[in-house]
Amino acid sequence: MAIPAQKLLVFVAYAVLTGIMTLSVRAAIDAPIFIFGDSNVDVGTNNLCKECGAKANHPYNGIDFPFSKPTGRFSNGKNIVDHIARLLGKYYKLSPPPFLALLSHKSTFKRNLLRGANFASGGAGILKETGFKHFHKVITLEEQIEQFATVRENITELLGSPKATDDLLQSSIYIFNVGSNELIEYPFAHNTSDPEELKQYIANVTQTYAIHLMNMYLLGARKFAVIGIAPLGCAPAARVQNATGGCAEFMNDGARLFHVSMQSVLTDLSLMLKGFKYSLGNLYTVTMNAIDNPRGNGFKEVISACCGNGTTDCKVGVNLCSNRDDYLFWDKFHPTDRASKQAALALVYGEGSKC
Repeated sequence: MAIPAQKLLVFVAYAVLTGIMTLSVRAAIDAPIFIFGDSNVDVGTNNLCKECGAKANHPYNGIDFPFSKPTGRFSNGKNIVDHIARLLGKYYKLSPPPFLALLSHKSTFKRNLLRGANFASGGAGILKETGFKHFHKVITLEEQIEQFATVRENITELLGSPKATDDLLQSSIYIFNVGSNELIEYPFAHNTSDPEELKQYIANVTQTYAIHLMNMYLLGARKFAVIGIAPLGCAPAARVQNATGGCAEFMNDGARLFHVSMQSVLTDLSLMLKGFKYSLGNLYTVTMNAIDNPRGNGFKEVISACCGNGTTDCKVGVNLCSNRDDYLFWDKFHPTDRASKQAALALVYGEGSKC
């Protein structure tokens, strides 16, 4: 069931009206949140994956996190899913912890799953092959869903009833933020800027996404909060490749096509699958609003990266801005903590949450 022109919290409130529980906008959500995706929502998964090459477990990442701790988030502090989780209710201070972190605590593993888990892995994508060429190993979306299948098994063992598990999982929220790495890798894999080929590629990617979402539905998920792709062509890494320093419009075209295609995919799924409810967050619009109107959004710098020069990773020794709240971009692709917070507010309460 689509919920057009609705805010994410309103979507959640609507979605939980199943007789299991009720929700006011200001009340804490007493149901698990499960997160899937890539580096935009990774909160430390790759730290626990020895072979994964995309890691943010080093300074200057986390410089504004409590105790200046690099947590594995590709940010100076929190990322967008941290802020969304906090906005969903006072119970959630941050995103639920990584599934692999929970797994390492055998004695409390099953009980902790009742508050959700984060499966996101930096470098991961929708397609099985995405990320491996550049990062050696990623935990693909398919693997993340397989991990969730083990979560379902463990919750059933804990609750002692398949029906109790179904009730819990159907009341849970499932946040997805993935697809950026397909666009980033597209120019290297296809060596073409033909718009028709890009359109077909995006269609193939989103159809694969649909299969993943259907698999989640079969595992008990019903309430899907899907976040679209930001205008990657305006990221520092894309601008430095452009002789004019402007946005790479081909990548932005891909991000827009992705959003349109996902609108169609999610509508079709809601018609096919009983009880399937969704919200599609327009991160492209939210980010472009900040780029086109920086002062109105409280930013002074929306072109350059705060950490690094757009070509290097964020690490000790590269340039680091001192006024991080002034910057939209933390590194060559990822937003600052403040930008993530602002985007979360827009997706949850207003612009950008439209389907």
